[in-house]
Amino acid sequence: MSVTASSRRLTGISLAYFLVLLDTTVLTIALPDLRASLGGSFAGQQWAVNGYTIAFAASLLTGGAVSDRYGAARVFRLGVAGFVVTSLVCAFAPNLEILVALRALLGLAGALCLGGSLGLIAQLYPDPARRARAMGVWAGLTGTALAAGPLLGGLLVESYGWRAVFLVNPPLAALSLLSVRGLVSAAGSRRIGWRTQIMACAFLALLAAAITDASAAVAVLALVTLAVLIMLERRGPAPTLPNGLLRASWPGLLTGGVVNFAFSGALFVITILLQGERNLTPMEAGLAFLPLTVPMTFNALLTGRVVARYGPRPSVLAGLVLLTGGLLAAPSIPGMIMIGFGLSCCLPALVADVVATAPAGTAGTAGGLLNAARQVGAILGVAVMGVIAHGMAGGTSRALTLAAILTGLVLAGLVLTAWRHARRTGRRAAAQDSRVPARSPM
Repeated sequence: MSVTASSRRLTGISLAYFLVLLDTTVLTIALPDLRASLGGSFAGQQWAVNGYTIAFAASLLTGGAVSDRYGAARVFRLGVAGFVVTSLVCAFAPNLEILVALRALLGLAGALCLGGSLGLIAQLYPDPARRARAMGVWAGLTGTALAAGPLLGGLLVESYGWRAVFLVNPPLAALSLLSVRGLVSAAGSRRIGWRTQIMACAFLALLAAAITDASAAVAVLALVTLAVLIMLERRGPAPTLPNGLLRASWPGLLTGGVVNFAFSGALFVITILLQGERNLTPMEAGLAFLPLTVPMTFNALLTGRVVARYGPRPSVLAGLVLLTGGLLAAPSIPGMIMIGFGLSCCLPALVADVVATAPAGTAGTAGGLLNAARQVGAILGVAVMGVIAHGMAGGTSRALTLAAILTGLVLAGLVLTAWRHARRTGRRAAAQDSRVPARSPM
């Protein structure tokens, strides 16, 4: 395959996931207009955002497994096509309840798209160094979507209303499908245990719902579902998680969850601050996020090159430092700039690390697991920080401080883990050297 063909396909894959991530944030800036149009409470606004995110998070493991089993290219095309159709229907939703349900279907399509996209990147770039650089390009385009959502949403809502945020998806998705035409992926031999997959989706959905509504009853139901899932996982012939995947990936999963907790929660409360307390228009609020957006358009590309040369750990640690400082300084311009650089250092490195350490033939599942952790973190961030911001005096600053503290704790934990690992590695090397007999001089 030529370099030009690979680049074209990588751009198309990234464009589709750009749309998937765009829909996690683009509606946030439209919430006041959405409420004026369709009505609903503050909790209803949270569900308008989280209906998509919950379904997306709940379906990510299954999307990755389906991609590994039936072929990444086929699943990717199915996900993008579903995203086109559901976006068009969302634009004409007559009430908030139907919109939330449609957003859930959109999240399912997004999960299939993501599962296929990571499998395709692993297929197109089998060499780890080239894959890391490709992940930088992928993250440069897709990571921008997280921050570009408020800007694009503000421009669209200001001019055409909230329904317009869904009408930008179909033409861009069509370009993505054209870019991957002719690409074929072999089906895998791994079996899918559908009972465990269904229980995994149910657990993630119930967990997200319990977090969003702060419901003890739903939380208990989530724990019961988790117990059933663990039982099926142990006894079933086709486990949801391949052997060794969780053991190798847990630091990246924890980090990804906390990063998305901090960013998505901060985005939610800063948007409320800008449009509520400071009375900015949707367009003005979107423009206020430019200091955050701009670094993500180019820094992720640089991060991909750094990861290819030095590995993912330096980029992850630098990103967490910047993100912690930025949250403490937000929503000032320097704080927003630091958040943008922090995210674009973390995200490509985390994805490259998790995909690289996954067992052969499970790239889609590994990517799905990471993004499930990230989306659960995002749901928790919107729920927890939204409650703090809405219910307390000075709630916005308190919420941002909480996010900074959690991010800093993860940073400290990763540094401590790396230090202990280095000490153990040094001790093993010293022990091996002591067992090697010294050669007598000639």
